[in-house]
Amino acid sequence: MVTAPFAVNAHASRGRLYDEPASPTRSPWQRDRDRVIHSSGFRRLQYKTQVFINHEGDFFRTRLTHSLEVAQIARSMARHFGADEDITEAIALAHDLGHTPFGHAGEDALSLAMEPWGGFDHNTQALRQVTVLEQRYLQFDGLNLTWETLEGLVKHNGPVSHVSGWLRDYTAAQDLELHTFASLEAQLAALADDIAYHGHDLDDGIKSGLLTLDDLVDVPVVSDALREARRIAATLPPRPVTSFGAGSRTGDAPTTASASIATQDQRLRHEMVRRIVHALVSDVLKQTEKNLVALEPKSASDIRHAAKPVVSFSPAMGEANAQIRSFLFANLYRHWKVKRMTHKAKHVVAELFDTLGSSPGLLPDGWREQADAAADEAGRRRVVADYLASMTDRFAMEEHRRLTDLSVPG
Repeated sequence: MVTAPFAVNAHASRGRLYDEPASPTRSPWQRDRDRVIHSSGFRRLQYKTQVFINHEGDFFRTRLTHSLEVAQIARSMARHFGADEDITEAIALAHDLGHTPFGHAGEDALSLAMEPWGGFDHNTQALRQVTVLEQRYLQFDGLNLTWETLEGLVKHNGPVSHVSGWLRDYTAAQDLELHTFASLEAQLAALADDIAYHGHDLDDGIKSGLLTLDDLVDVPVVSDALREARRIAATLPPRPVTSFGAGSRTGDAPTTASASIATQDQRLRHEMVRRIVHALVSDVLKQTEKNLVALEPKSASDIRHAAKPVVSFSPAMGEANAQIRSFLFANLYRHWKVKRMTHKAKHVVAELFDTLGSSPGLLPDGWREQADAAADEAGRRRVVADYLASMTDRFAMEEHRRLTDLSVPG
């Protein structure tokens, strides 16, 4: 139950762009969350890259599993503060809906290609996805989410300083007050995003073999978590070897007696990641409580108009968090094996954009009609960007082959 005076309040909601009767069984935020979960964009996150492209392994995180982990962390923190859990979850689940195939590599390529045509970024694209591109309802395009959810989606990382042409046009019709901070709930979703990807990218990096546990001994917070996990492991009696049968492909499950050492490392890894997430979450809760005491907000509006984010790490943990990020960039995201895949992914996205942008008649039905109806070249290029951003990793690779390989039917 929501008790905090600074939480978003369904009775004070600014409503939806298109009027709809209220649900008799769900709050506005529950309805928003459910619409996100049932959207086509949310389903496609299952096959969009987090760090490792989908075909590199079945057991790495995708944008979908990342979003679920963000939602779990964000909702737990919202409960702690008496904030609204449902809108927190809705924003967390929707925050990556604008991501291209191949993660940030795809976004970088599409952003560069769209520079002359109004630019591209995944936060604005997430807003386009839920207001324009989802076409599930007879009465309107988009999901017709509440003002508060849309505001949280576009501003969860803070006020928007660079307003693209499309976003400027959209906010002329529905002002999302881009110059202010978002609600506490949206800010919680933003910090949960950092916490989730630091935990699971370390996990996947080790699982992939690109990182080892010993690589982490000097990383702040991570090293403490690893040291404590190893200390606990050293106090436990030997664990009996378990065999799950030859040929098993259950990810972390051992298949033979020789896998018992690997199983111990896997357990250490999981224990370490749990402790990392706990340390980061605990710090956010403690520091945010201090920030709330200092601000004394009486409403959600007080949160929005504060001089700085209310949800934050402590200064010390903020520095540690930055060092974790730097470690991941240097040792995982820029690992030569990841960079090879990133290079190929950028090439695929750039070539798709060039081909379809210069020859929009190659677009499939529906998309081609939208391109033909565009008022100018910028509008046509935006349609191509929407088409590319909607693709999964697998579909992008298949479409690239269809357009470049004569042996593949178009």
